[in-house]
Amino acid sequence: MTVLKTRAKLVDVARQLFAKKGVEATTMNDIAVASKKGRRTLYTYFKSKDQIYMAVVESELKMLSDTMDKVAKKPTVPDKKILELITTHLDIIKMAVYRNGTLRADFFRDIWRVEAMRKYFDNNEIKLFREVLREGKEQGLFDIDNVEITADILHYCIKGIEVPYIRGQIGEDLDDETGWRYVSKIVYGALGCRKEK
Repeated sequence: MTVLKTRAKLVDVARQLFAKKGVEATTMNDIAVASKKGRRTLYTYFKSKDQIYMAVVESELKMLSDTMDKVAKKPTVPDKKILELITTHLDIIKMAVYRNGTLRADFFRDIWRVEAMRKYFDNNEIKLFREVLREGKEQGLFDIDNVEITADILHYCIKGIEVPYIRGQIGEDLDDETGWRYVSKIVYGALGCRKEK
């Protein structure tokens, strides 16, 4: 097995154990046994459980960024694309949290352990928002003064509703179609969307 494949396998096994047992209850020995690798091999790649935990977070965030990049590259008009980026962001965060069981929302929200790792994801998302907003402004779809500030605000608004969204606390009495219709009205209103939806 190549170095990259071995490392990826260790990270995936650790992710599964962290999801099942929690980070605190999982030991380095548990990871070594479950991956069918010796402790020496595990310690060759990761010096501590905290280091492997951060590698798990990094791999999850990389998958999320890759998904957002794919959405941004679709040949879709900017007003539709901005909504798709928002829904994709919220849905992939929710899916990742569910997939990671006991890590729950803290997996992404723990300010001390994850926020530094999350900067790449956040910066990439802001960049994608800026590209789509700029394109929409150039096409006369969005009436916004400052693309950079608008992209920052949009990103932080979405980031701020992740946990309530994951917990199903936003529009819990609404069907998805109605809920997303409210979201689109708010987003299009904030962007000064010039065409009727």
